Amino acid sequence: MPKNSKAVKRELDEDVTESVKDLLSNEDACDDSFKKTSLIVNNHEGEGKECDVEEGGSDGEEEERPAWNSKLQYILAQVGFSVGLGNVWRFPYLCQKNGGGAYLVPYLILLILIGIPLFFLELAVGQRIRRGSIGVWNYISPRLGGIGFASCAVCFFVALYYNVIISWSLFYFSQSFQQPLPWHECPLVKNKSITYIEPECEKSSATTYYWYREALNISDSISEGGGLNWKMTLCLLAAWSMVCLAMIKGIQSSGKVMYFSSLFPYVVLICFLVRALLLEGSMDGIRHMFTPKLEIMLEPKVWREAATQVFFALGLGFGGVIAFSSYNKRDNNCHFDAVLVSFINFFTSVLATLVVFAVLGFKANIMIGKCVTLNTNKIVSLVGNGIEESLIPLHINLTLPSQVSNEDYNEMFKVIKMVKEDKFAELGLDSCSIEDELNKAVQGTGLAFIAFTEAMTHFPASPFWSVMFFLMLVNLGLGSMFGTIEGILTPLVDTFKVRKEFLTVGCCVLAFSIGLLFVQRSGNYFVAMFDDYSATLPLLIVVVLENVAIAWVYGIDKFFEDLKDMLGFTPYLFYYYMWMYITPTLLLVLLGSSFIQLIMTPPSYSAWIQEEAIEQKMSFPPWGIVVCISLVVMAIMPVPIVFCLRYFNIIDENTSGLSTVSYKKGRIIKESARPGEDDDTSLIQGKSPSEAPSPMPGNSIYRKQSGSGGTDADTAPNGRYGIGYLMADMPDMPESDL
Repeated sequence: MPKNSKAVKRELDEDVTESVKDLLSNEDACDDSFKKTSLIVNNHEGEGKECDVEEGGSDGEEEERPAWNSKLQYILAQVGFSVGLGNVWRFPYLCQKNGGGAYLVPYLILLILIGIPLFFLELAVGQRIRRGSIGVWNYISPRLGGIGFASCAVCFFVALYYNVIISWSLFYFSQSFQQPLPWHECPLVKNKSITYIEPECEKSSATTYYWYREALNISDSISEGGGLNWKMTLCLLAAWSMVCLAMIKGIQSSGKVMYFSSLFPYVVLICFLVRALLLEGSMDGIRHMFTPKLEIMLEPKVWREAATQVFFALGLGFGGVIAFSSYNKRDNNCHFDAVLVSFINFFTSVLATLVVFAVLGFKANIMIGKCVTLNTNKIVSLVGNGIEESLIPLHINLTLPSQVSNEDYNEMFKVIKMVKEDKFAELGLDSCSIEDELNKAVQGTGLAFIAFTEAMTHFPASPFWSVMFFLMLVNLGLGSMFGTIEGILTPLVDTFKVRKEFLTVGCCVLAFSIGLLFVQRSGNYFVAMFDDYSATLPLLIVVVLENVAIAWVYGIDKFFEDLKDMLGFTPYLFYYYMWMYITPTLLLVLLGSSFIQLIMTPPSYSAWIQEEAIEQKMSFPPWGIVVCISLVVMAIMPVPIVFCLRYFNIIDENTSGLSTVSYKKGRIIKESARPGEDDDTSLIQGKSPSEAPSPMPGNSIYRKQSGSGGTDADTAPNGRYGIGYLMADMPDMPESDL
């Protein structure tokens, strides 16, 4: 027999007192007797304890939603996800290419106009609804439920090739425990009669040869598969094994790994910066880096690339941000988290840029020294045979070419070029300018596995620095991989209620099997294809739809009320106008320009030609173009499919089927007594799961309210309902109403 309403309220009030320890640990605790009720009820003052009570699969067991052990663990997880390989090898390249220090201005402006508002939006919806991306967007608007599936698809595509990059780093890490490093010099080929330098290496460089031939053993084109590279296959297996073991227990296991994977890269970057600043030429690199070229700022391309970098740097649209924040308490200050993580990301990019250009400045100084020695020897051989001895300044001693300084060589070079203007090209002399050397912009794998590795061969104790560098790359990659995989697992677990351990293992095994495509000899070309086409356009479309769904479909005013209820204060009006007008407009402009660039630039890739030892631009074959288009289409296809299924009522918008996750705020419900029932049963019309089984067992996430009487909710003082969620099929309230 149910208790009367006063007894129920008194008993629940006693259960909602939180201890200081609970607040510090950020874990939700629920009393057993409280978990047995079929409705989550909070007190009027809004001080009730939050408790996520979920039904298990078909067995009807109930379980709490996991929570972060501490706020620090959560922040490290978000930082680890957002700070990735792009901060180390993409941002410095863009900074150098687009005006040096001046590039930071458009980047910061767009970080404030696009990055922080959208990051805050994703944190807020994940924390409020406490579901993965599929559940969140089904809840906001069932017709836009495809957004969550599109995010999962993009996450899967990105995870496929991103873990291959981690496997490359693991290979270099394993090869770094040698003195000298294996890419220190070109290998020798021994014949019966003679010994000579490997021709492919002699035409390029030792680090370039090692990357393309020893590590990748790359084919000449994407059409030449060439079979599996067994070394990289083992490294890929190791990479997926690490991801699987770290993710198998959800945030309980991955959260602990974050302490190392998120913090270790900062230790390495700071050590590299201190070491690089003590090397000759490092200040030349930093000076070149931050010399502003203000005229470049006026070019639209600079702003487009800055916006794209902001977009991907924060991991927007992947679902990882939503997944991580869904394990927070609902009163967590996610606005502070959004600003904090965004600026940590920005300053990490600046720190990585300092490190990269300090090291490249050191490398450029060495290259210029070699160039000066080589060209001074040319001048010595040409004196009296094309160059008059009177052209050589008196203070320069050509008898010791190795001791000629850069300044002396530049002085000779200018005099000879001015006097021998007509015949200068025939002399074959190089300018040996450090500016020209630093302007050879490299990014991505070219920076990490060629330029940086070459610089490290000149470091004292080079194996130690190589081990540190590639271990840092592995940790940066793993931090992003955890967020990417969480963006796949959390929505699927929330929606389909499968065991996370089984889903994690299955996902990793499937991804490794497909990933074998990337470790064949032509695998590097497929990595470039997926990087260019599987994420950019689909993610832009996803984030535009997210912004529109919150601001225009759900309603910006209701969302602000929810934020006030959740945060305890009304967010700045700045976000109102950002979400309503400015951010979606900028996103549409970025989407349009990216689409135009994609149309105007035919699909191509850089192929390594073994005989000539050079990179060459090649067009994808017809089947390759079909794959490129298919990647974009498959990633975004769930959005129109789910919309059409909902719009034409092929799937009922109010169904509680597998693909639908709908929630309502838990609240005290007053119902008129049914015939035959006394006042003691009028407070809560509900039964335990055993007494009132769900009509679709295993498909619901939160318990349904039983009873057909009309409902009238007691609202909290701020006009919103109390905290907690209840899954309900009530025709008088749409699913998207918080």
